[in-house]
Amino acid sequence: MDTNRNILLVAKKLGLHEWQVENTIRLMDGGATIPFISRYRKEMTGSLDEVQLMHIKEEYDRLKELDARKESVIKSIEEQEKMTPELRQKIDAAITMSELEDIYLPYKPKRRTRATIAREKGLEPLAALIMDQKENDPALKAEGFLNEDVATVDDAIAGASDIIAEWINEDEQARKQLRYLFDKEAVVYSKVVKGKEAEGIKYSDYYDWSEPLGKCPSHRLLAMRRGEEEGFLRLSVEPDEEHALNLLNSIFIKGRNALSDIVTDAVKDSWKRLLSASMETEFRNISKGKADIEAITVFAENLRQLLLGSPLGEKNVLAIDPGFRTGCKVVCLDRQGNFIHNETIYPHPPQNETAMSIKKILSLVNAYKIEAIAIGNGTASRETEDFIKWVKFENDIQVFVVSEAGASIYSASKTARDEFPDYDVTVRGAISIGRRLMDPLAELVKIDPKSIGVGQYQHDVDQQKLQKSLDDVVMSCVNAVGVEVNTASKHLLTYVSGLGPQLAQNIVDYRTENGPFRARKELLKVKRMGDKAFEQSAGFLRIRNAVNPLDASAVHPESYHVVEKMSRDLGCEVKELITNESKRKEIKLERYVSLITGLPTLKDIIDELAKPGRDPRSKIKEFSFADVHTMEDLIEGMIIPGIVTNITKFGAFVDIGIKQDGLVHISNMSRTYISDPSTVVKLHQHVMVKVLAVDIERKRVQLSMKDVDQKKT
Repeated sequence: MDTNRNILLVAKKLGLHEWQVENTIRLMDGGATIPFISRYRKEMTGSLDEVQLMHIKEEYDRLKELDARKESVIKSIEEQEKMTPELRQKIDAAITMSELEDIYLPYKPKRRTRATIAREKGLEPLAALIMDQKENDPALKAEGFLNEDVATVDDAIAGASDIIAEWINEDEQARKQLRYLFDKEAVVYSKVVKGKEAEGIKYSDYYDWSEPLGKCPSHRLLAMRRGEEEGFLRLSVEPDEEHALNLLNSIFIKGRNALSDIVTDAVKDSWKRLLSASMETEFRNISKGKADIEAITVFAENLRQLLLGSPLGEKNVLAIDPGFRTGCKVVCLDRQGNFIHNETIYPHPPQNETAMSIKKILSLVNAYKIEAIAIGNGTASRETEDFIKWVKFENDIQVFVVSEAGASIYSASKTARDEFPDYDVTVRGAISIGRRLMDPLAELVKIDPKSIGVGQYQHDVDQQKLQKSLDDVVMSCVNAVGVEVNTASKHLLTYVSGLGPQLAQNIVDYRTENGPFRARKELLKVKRMGDKAFEQSAGFLRIRNAVNPLDASAVHPESYHVVEKMSRDLGCEVKELITNESKRKEIKLERYVSLITGLPTLKDIIDELAKPGRDPRSKIKEFSFADVHTMEDLIEGMIIPGIVTNITKFGAFVDIGIKQDGLVHISNMSRTYISDPSTVVKLHQHVMVKVLAVDIERKRVQLSMKDVDQKKT
């Protein structure tokens, strides 16, 4: 593998300096994580952010994969004793996988084809003569190739034509130009499978559909592919056939004689039988790959926003998992999210024990000094919210409706069973709802991201790529917020830079055996916590009330000596640097620049001293729905508040307080043209929407944000 060449190619493609790419690759090869490099190695990368670092990794890995394939191709051709200096040079120069595969195609071991059979009959020289198109009597030439396997002139020409068709299929120039034609002109066609019209009604929009492949949005392509997968649709991807044949003829037809006519027929055969299918498969895969990337990007961004949702923080919380017949499960949590009590109340039909339920709620609020109430947004949510609003509390109690997405998955999981073995799924679900309000990130990391329900066709995309992307997002979010090492669960610790499941468990075990950590350096006593793991994780782990105040900050231990020198130079303690802004203003950063620590790191240190261990997440806001509970309560034209629950490429779904979320189509999000809904709204954003249409039969609500005053939210 030519590492220097690959670094140059990555730098050129991403518009970066070679030294930035080289240093990044060296750090990654040395075991550094992307969050660590982005936060603590800015001098080495030129302050590249996590997205840029990820792009470097992806592109470099792609080139490594290409190099590995080149080695395999070279070995195969050498074993056939067909390698030449010119061919080796072409292989080395290839920079894409499709380019490499085109070069290899003529040498690739094949199953027995029509062309193979024709070669076995000795017809390859005849194919070469015809391909030259210099003669005008094919029959005369063909007679020289008749034998016991080739009975007639027509048989000879047919066999030679099969060889020519394969040559055309394997021609690099032809494939390159056809690839360009497909890229610019391919159309995706969708037709209903005969007899499946009624059964596949949900795909009726695509029963007779076509559009340019390059303009087909990811959600539509994935929907059509799902319809095909389920047996309701038949898809095809192809450019205009006449354009394709004209292109191929311009490459292979050299004259106007009888041999040229044979080649023309061979071109048509090659297109219909070989090239069109090959190119269609390639472009179906390419378009699927692009659609996957787009859908995964949407899911990843939604997940990021969900994980970084506003936390309530450390407050005593009463959480309710609403229900009708089985009642509402009520749990009380202390300020650290510890479960301390549970009850079941029956304020709704059929029991209607309203008075008794109010009495229980008041008793729990007073007994456990409750400061906030979390209500799950599932069945009976609005009714439970209305019930709670009837309760006359002695103090101001904040009330929040919390998304239950994925809560049932968690409550039935081994994680939940291990955590609360003596309680059923409903109690676990209520606990999860309360903890989500207090700290969404800490609770949601326990759930498979695919179960959280903020994606777009997440089950149709490449699952391996999806999982990797979502894991990267979780790690990024966890490290952006930081983790309190003495209270964090194993699941949260798992995503800390440099740790993983085993070290996370070891930290929890050490904490259980020895009590809370008192200093970051104590982490080195944890089983299997080596210098590298400590280096990667320490800056993201917080120890509140530690002897050294820097242990509660994002300042890395490797930089403590810099802060200590600053405090000595100013004649004060480190604590005073944190509490005294005037002291920090006296610091001249240029005095502390060294070969290792540059201005970017020094500026980060000063920012962190100003707000040590600050939480980057915004503060949570209370929200109230309008007086609507069902679709029947909606009136076209009414303007009501809602909460954004999911963002896709075609719009945003908004919870307006009824069972079904409404859709704000991308065309109804802004008075100006937008291409991406995420530029207008964020997950869990409070918005005002206008009801455009209500389809009770199909359970669809169309909403608009255009010409609606958003300041009211």
